[in-house]
Parts: sequence; C-alpha cells; structure tokens
Amino acid sequence: MLVLAVDTATPAVTAGLVDLEQGAGAADPVRARTIAYRVRVDPRAHAEVLTPQILECLTEAGRSRTDIDAIVVGVGPGPFTGLRVGMATAAAFGDALGIPVYGVCSLDAIAADAAADPAVSPPVELPPEAELLVVTDARRREVYWARYREGARVAGPEVCKPSELDEGSATAIAGSASHVDFFDLPVLPAETPSPAGLVRVAAPELLSRSVPEPLVPLYLRRPDAVENAYRRLDRTGA
Repeated sequence: MLVLAVDTATPAVTAGLVDLEQGAGAADPVRARTIAYRVRVDPRAHAEVLTPQILECLTEAGRSRTDIDAIVVGVGPGPFTGLRVGMATAAAFGDALGIPVYGVCSLDAIAADAAADPAVSPPVELPPEAELLVVTDARRREVYWARYREGARVAGPEVCKPSELDEGSATAIAGSASHVDFFDLPVLPAETPSPAGLVRVAAPELLSRSVPEPLVPLYLRRPDAVENAYRRLDRTGA
C-alpha cells in the first residue's frame, strides 16, 4: 500500500511517500518503508512548499498520483494557520483522487518515531511502566504535550507553560529541540512527525481499509489572529 503522509503541525513542513505492509507477526506488526520525503523547517512557508514537496516525492519515487492508495495527515495540536494548510491539502488530494484520508495526532507520530529508533546514544532503556513525554512548540512560551506508555497515549494532548507541565513518571522526552531542554530527562532523537511515524500510527486503519473519521484539527486554543474590535462594531452597529 502506497501512502502519502503530510504534516504541518510544527515549523517543519513534511511530506513523504511510505510503502506500508503487514508485518510477520506480533513482534513485527507493520512495516513502513519511506520511499521519498521532503522536510523544510519554515513556519511561514507551509502553503508555498507543501504541494511542491508532494510532487517532488512522486517524481523521485517514479510514481504518479494515481498510485497513491491512501493519505495520512497530522491533525495537530498545532497553530491554526499552519495546521489547516496540511489538512486542507490532504483533503483536496483525497477528494481529487477518490482515496481515504486519515487524521492522526502529530504528537502520536513523534512518539512512534521515538519508539522505532534504536540508534539512541547513549541508549535509553524504558521499562514497561515508564512514560515517554512528547513536547512541541505552542508559541506564547508554551508547549503542546502528551505522555505515552508502551506506545499508547495516556495523557494529553494539552497546552501549557513548561513550568506547569506534570512530567508524570516520564523517564525520557522527545520533540522540539528548543523545548526538550526545559526538562531534566534523557532526550530521544525524534523532533517532528516523520512520514513513517504518521503512517505507523494510522496503520491499523490503513491495513483494514476502514472508513476514516472526519478530519478534526486539534487547535487546543483560539487562533492567534482575532477580529479587530472596530470591525466588529462596524458590522453590528453596537
């Protein structure tokens, strides 16, 4: 199954093509092989670069749009403007190609990447009862966060100041490089959602070809841009 994966929930604009197949058993449930990907860190260029990145991935992989079987998109949490670019683009491609679009929590994808990467130096051993903390930039000196145990989300997603975040029983952290240092925890090298991480999260639904739920963005708070008070007065006459 060829899956297009995109995410714009962080400053990284991510697009990639992932070949997904059923694994050999419980120890190897799914195999997600990245065929082509593009990542550009630019919080102001989501709309300009995402579609060209998708087309570049198709060209690099020697595939056409009609080869895509499904789409996975990160639904946040993330800032309003950037997040809606990825979701609108994924929905438009899905509608044009007549293929399903699955939304996943972007923090879940980072957690999946952290768990899948054995090349951590120094090694970080996570006992079964331990938790992984994932944080990303929420602006306003805040972070989006969630905690995971044995690959499952057990708290979050939420938004708060780093000083107010309850680490729980976390013994490692992953996520935004500029925010993980707020916490005295070993750092796993997963900063933003990768195409493979996004697909791993959605793998059960993808492989079962289930009908996707409607895409619902995880904003967690009102957008930074608000309507000018004078414009409200002009419209209402109040």
